[in-house]
Amino acid sequence: MGAFLACDWGTTHLRAWVVEAGGAVRAGRTFPLGVARLQPGEAPTRLRDEVRPALGAEALPAVLCGMIGSNLGWIQVPYLDCPVDAAGFAAAMHPAPDSEPPAWIAPGLRGPGPTAAPEVLRGEETQVFGWLAQDPARTIGTRLLCLPGTHAKWVLVEDGAVVRFVTAMTGELFEVLSRHSVLRNDASVDDWQAFAAGVEAAGDGGGLAARLFSARSRVVGAGAPAAETASYLSGLLIGAEIASVPRLLNAAAPGPIALIGEPSLCGWYSKAIEQVGLTALTYDGGEAVLAGLIALNAYRIA
Repeated sequence: MGAFLACDWGTTHLRAWVVEAGGAVRAGRTFPLGVARLQPGEAPTRLRDEVRPALGAEALPAVLCGMIGSNLGWIQVPYLDCPVDAAGFAAAMHPAPDSEPPAWIAPGLRGPGPTAAPEVLRGEETQVFGWLAQDPARTIGTRLLCLPGTHAKWVLVEDGAVVRFVTAMTGELFEVLSRHSVLRNDASVDDWQAFAAGVEAAGDGGGLAARLFSARSRVVGAGAPAAETASYLSGLLIGAEIASVPRLLNAAAPGPIALIGEPSLCGWYSKAIEQVGLTALTYDGGEAVLAGLIALNAYRIA
């Protein structure tokens, strides 16, 4: 495998690394060039004129994942239907038009959802394949993964293939409720006791719309400090997610749940998971997506 430019190109930012022939990372940098900030058709120019020169990667082929393959990005690459493993996913990468040196864009994944509508994702699948590549033993048996974020993804993997996944809009719900509802507040999520109370209040995750009002009633009716509202609300939403979403996958965790993402957010998820009697292990999302891009490039040229 020769050297290449690895890019995780999301909605708000682009993370890029130069990967040497042996797999070592020579350089890495984050750019404020998310697809939501680009004009139509601007992606190839920004990659050529800004990203490549900044990393000394003018002559290297590139592998791109994330929202750059959506209808907001460079070119819309069709979703692959589950189940799919890393080799099948890499085989579906699409050559980017108007790119010299060449670049390949990863597709997204599509699978059955809890309603009549399908589930879709772009970018997180590369983290999943990277997590699997980091330890070949992970490709044996059934694994339950959670990738926390604005739209958290719960992914069921069987023998190295993504079988099903479910999206939970927990992070976005928290932002909307904290800014535009009767629960609005500007406090930080930093109170573990209030967070734990929210996890407990989530119960089995059912009736969330009714349980949410407790974030207000515990303050105005029971004298809880208003400063606890953000932490309590976060615990309530994350607790409801943990209690209910795995059931949508028909997945009882066969072992520790793998949390892949930003370490601080994964820490709150880990606390909630442990509170309900399950176990979790946390893995860095940036390391996982880089490992995924390296694995996909290796499959591409194999």
